[in-house]
Amino acid sequence: IGQIQPELYGPGDTNDPGGARGGPGGGPPPPCGRLNVSLRYAYASQQLVVRVLRARDLPAKDSNGFSDPYVKIYLLPDRKKKFQTKVLRRTLNPEWDETFSFGVPFAELPSRRLHFAVVMENLLEAAEGRPEVPIWRDIQEGTG
Repeated sequence: IGQIQPELYGPGDTNDPGGARGGPGGGPPPPCGRLNVSLRYAYASQQLVVRVLRARDLPAKDSNGFSDPYVKIYLLPDRKKKFQTKVLRRTLNPEWDETFSFGVPFAELPSRRLHFAVVMENLLEAAEGRPEVPIWRDIQEGTG
């Protein structure tokens, strides 16, 4: 019979910008890293401008102990337009700093969602805040 490992059941990292993390014994699965993005709305051109800045603490997926990460971005509910960052080789802490624009009327912002490996809701609040304020979100492992 195996040993109990108390560190697996303790509280999450409270110094983390996102707060405590879930895990065994209920709650959501632990995140697979963190994604940092910023949003702004360009009123003149009716564009939602998305900056994919960086990710941290990604899981190693290759046999060399690293990953070759990239980010795919969709504006939901439709998936008509998709963007993808460059693939960065052999890193678990990639730095992209790439900017993408989605044409979307201002009135539609409250009903739209961005889909990365995370889903961000309430685009109106995020895009009207202080310009280019970085937002951190946990990355959850996909189910399909």
